[in-house]
Order: sequence, then C-alpha cells, then structure tokens
Amino acid sequence: MSSFAEMIENITPEIYQSLKLAVEIGKWSDGRKLSQEQKELSLQAVIAWELQNLPEEQRTGYMGPQECSSKSAPVPNILFKSEAIH
Repeated sequence: MSSFAEMIENITPEIYQSLKLAVEIGKWSDGRKLSQEQKELSLQAVIAWELQNLPEEQRTGYMGPQECSSKSAPVPNILFKSEAIH
C-alpha cells in the first residue's frame, strides 16, 4: 500500500472492529500492548474509516446536538414576584 488513504479503503469491517477494540483496551487481540505510535495510527485509521463508512451519529467522538438544556424550559423567577418588579 502506498498511502494512508489506500490503506483505509482496504480495511474491512472486521479489521475496523479489531483496530477499535485494540485502541479501547490498549492491546492487540493476542495480548501484546500497543505502543504509543500504534495507538495513534490505529485511532487515526478508525476515525478515517468511520468517516467513509458510518453515519455521523455512529462515529467515534460524536456528541449529538449541542444545545444548552436550559433553553428547553423557562427558568422560574424565584426571587421576586412579578408585581414586585417596577
């Protein structure tokens, strides 16, 4: 393989799952520990594969819509009664 992009195109769903698990637990399936470089490259491969193959809401790091929950309900005024404000 001559490039990272070509490598990503050749990742099967099974290889993707294996890489993802290795990054999550820090070990290969045979129990060997991932080096820092292997962790970084594997995570980059996982993210790149997900970008091409999964909808946004299923990708690593997806956090959903970012809206403050307080916008959904009005905050009651507990300090003053409405007639006390002039």
